Amino acid sequence: MPSTVVHVAFAGLIGIALLGDEFDTRAILLVMGATALLDLDTLIGIVVPGTHRAALHNLWIVLLPAAALLWDRRREESLVRKRWGAYGHRLAWATLAALLFAHVLFDAFFNGVNLFWPVHDRFYDLSGELLVTDQRGLVQTFVELEGSGVAEETARGTTENTHYRTGVDPTRDEPATGVERIFPIAATGERFVLTIAGLTAVGVRILEDRRSP
Repeated sequence: MPSTVVHVAFAGLIGIALLGDEFDTRAILLVMGATALLDLDTLIGIVVPGTHRAALHNLWIVLLPAAALLWDRRREESLVRKRWGAYGHRLAWATLAALLFAHVLFDAFFNGVNLFWPVHDRFYDLSGELLVTDQRGLVQTFVELEGSGVAEETARGTTENTHYRTGVDPTRDEPATGVERIFPIAATGERFVLTIAGLTAVGVRILEDRRSP
């Protein structure tokens, strides 16, 4: 699974792109820090087994704050803009975009997450590929449909029977004695390049921000 380091680097790229003229060191660190916080459900999963990639890796983490921001925008006087101005409004949306794309969906397309927990307890693994062939045309395997529902290849288990191994919580309901604890940084070359690119880009922008008058 993508490590927290990879998520943070990816979030940095999204933050740089979406913050625009509101970019500063504090803003980009908030975007990246908020993205990292979602991995705290690794610790929640120790107390409530099965909730890693569920408690903080669901769509409600993004949709509910987004709905609140849209409601606030329709008010006669926006509370967000009154308190933090355009800076706070832009930062809020950039942060939500980073949470969605750099963490929730990133993990959903890599081994899966419990997208609608706790309303609907089911892990969905959207791992797959999108390609064009000369014989089959456009092919996607992210979501496999079967009959009137989602195929078993996409819909996986629930919090009752699903465990994602981490260095902090390598096993479920079993002693961890002697089990290797792995803390990944970048498990593939592509993710390593993404990590270096994201952290480098953020570092350059922070240096530019500090040098600007």
